[in-house]
Amino acid sequence: MATVALRSPAGKWIMVSSIMASAMAFIDGTALNVVLPSLQKSLNATGTDLFWILNAYLLMLAALIMIGGSLGDKLGRKKVFMTGIFIFITGSAACGFAPDVTLLIVFRMLQGIGGALMIPGSLSLISSSIDEKERGKAIGTWSAFTTVVTLGGPILGGAFGDAGLWRYIFFINVPIGVIALIVLWRKVWESRDEDSDHALDFQGAIAIALGLAGLTFGFLRVPAVGISNWQVYTSLSVGLLLLVAFIFIENKSKHPMMPLNLFANLTFTGVNLLTFFLYAGLGAAMLFLSLNMVQVQGYSQLQSGLTFLPFTILMISMAHFAGGLADKYGPRLLLTGGPAAAGVGLLILSFVKQTNGPADYWTSFFPGILVFGAGISFTVAPLTAAVMGSVSDHFSGTASGVNNALTRIANVFANAVLGALAVLFFTGSLQQHIQDIPLNTKQKQVVMAQAANLGDAKVPAGFNTEGQTAIKKLYHSGFIDVYARVMQISAGLAFLGALMSFLFIKNNTIKNNDKHR
Repeated sequence: MATVALRSPAGKWIMVSSIMASAMAFIDGTALNVVLPSLQKSLNATGTDLFWILNAYLLMLAALIMIGGSLGDKLGRKKVFMTGIFIFITGSAACGFAPDVTLLIVFRMLQGIGGALMIPGSLSLISSSIDEKERGKAIGTWSAFTTVVTLGGPILGGAFGDAGLWRYIFFINVPIGVIALIVLWRKVWESRDEDSDHALDFQGAIAIALGLAGLTFGFLRVPAVGISNWQVYTSLSVGLLLLVAFIFIENKSKHPMMPLNLFANLTFTGVNLLTFFLYAGLGAAMLFLSLNMVQVQGYSQLQSGLTFLPFTILMISMAHFAGGLADKYGPRLLLTGGPAAAGVGLLILSFVKQTNGPADYWTSFFPGILVFGAGISFTVAPLTAAVMGSVSDHFSGTASGVNNALTRIANVFANAVLGALAVLFFTGSLQQHIQDIPLNTKQKQVVMAQAANLGDAKVPAGFNTEGQTAIKKLYHSGFIDVYARVMQISAGLAFLGALMSFLFIKNNTIKNNDKHR
């Protein structure tokens, strides 16, 4: 298929539809983080429920996104992209009407199926349709717009959350998705890889979905039943075995959704290892930062969302520039320095203790967010361009799917592992400091029972004013301890990502259209 110039009418319509659909998916995640306190109260959800609400979507996305990329290459990128958008907005509307946690988790899975077809389709359309000389700039533009909208999600989420309209985080996807569908239908032509057959790797998809679900269930059960419980070690063992089986299936399959020979390219391997570690840290940090601000520091949900505005401004001013630098000088330096700077920012954020609320923002959270935002701003566009540039056009959808899948898998692991650790850390902190409050054994048990709710832990009834104040302070200081540890672990993951870039990513990667056939 002939490619088009980025500034041509056809190029602009491709960019508009791709950005709208991608932003719809990404804004859903960041906005949801901010409204989780409202959602938790509205649906009487526990801390573990919150991690399942996040992971139900991510599990389906991680399991199917690689099939989504391959399906677009084989059956038509526009067709699969539009199908994904339709399923996603259907799932979004259902989430908006969900009456309880269980149904919300089910409908989040439907969203994940739609996202798996939709998200890789946007980058695949750009990579296969935009002229190669402008592809880096196009991807940089896509990264900048989608990241800005993504990071604008907390502001929107905060406004809805404070107004008691958290369900509109899901409803807002419907008009955006409908407009994207109309643009694609009327203005964008079909694109497919004519050399591809139509076989799909459903065995691999089932293995990775069940494997990730097993690991998630196992980790999130640890705080409730202990690590030695049969439910935990059985589900963790089965999950791990299924992931090993997934690798075996991919190695033997004639039509793998994750062709292992792509990883023979060290740049492709390095950029995906970077993606895994950086986004694991990023996902956990953004979640706990939002929960800390709203549930402990006294921010409204809108104020919490607005605290990410410097991040957004940095993305607007730097991401497109960073994409151009990567085109000119190669991605290695940016993909080493950017994640390292992000790690420093997270480390700075970990030292923030109890504050006086939004009035202290500029001297407490702002410095860390500034450094963190600068690091991510110089990473996003070069990372995406490096992924797409390290494989032939023949595998553009598959490469996008693999990288996006690793982003979701990273978030699944971060939510499951750090979610379980957070409850354990919180319980340990409460056990340590509850001794300083004059309570009897039964009262201590009632106070400790709230540990599963993390930052939303409520002071039980029956305590006098002095006791209520002491217990509330206990919950807040305990959650701040949890927040600090999670941020430090997240910083370590970002530094590990920078190390992967330094060791594996090279600047002299040249596409070879026959290399991975």
